[in-house]
Amino acid sequence: MGKVIEYTLVSRDGVFADEGIGRFFEPRVRCDADGSHNGREFFQALARARSPWADRLNAMPKYVFSSKLENAAWNNSTIVRGDVVAEVTRLKQQDGGNLLIYGHGLLAETLLRQRLIDAIDLSIYPIVLGRGKLFFREDQHATLRLVAAKAFARGIVKLTYEPDYAGEQIG
Repeated sequence: MGKVIEYTLVSRDGVFADEGIGRFFEPRVRCDADGSHNGREFFQALARARSPWADRLNAMPKYVFSSKLENAAWNNSTIVRGDVVAEVTRLKQQDGGNLLIYGHGLLAETLLRQRLIDAIDLSIYPIVLGRGKLFFREDQHATLRLVAAKAFARGIVKLTYEPDYAGEQIG
């Protein structure tokens, strides 16, 4: 059984989505999994991206959860409609490696609330944006346990957390 790992880039003040935020974050994509699943918006952004990891991303199976996307033209992609929780539970139970979620959108929020995320990798960039979509909205909360930390060049830090589902209620 694989793990579901969320991988998100955030600014020092916790912003992960903002118009033009890409100019601050160099493209970094975690590619050490056997598949990824994403919401429509992030899936479409990744499909357009050109990066040193393009070959790896093209090769891995991708599951996009969307009720609006008509066509998943990206190589090895499957559109999943319907019950997100049931489908991710099924994917987790299959033999194979880890599944990644890029970004903390509605899909990741739902899976965290349903206790299906096994780890959260946050790459924190040393900038303060002062506006944009925050990693956790005001009405969300979770107890997280730090399991790893790694520093990179330019002051970037990657923190790996595991949700503590036995502790505080995730919401």
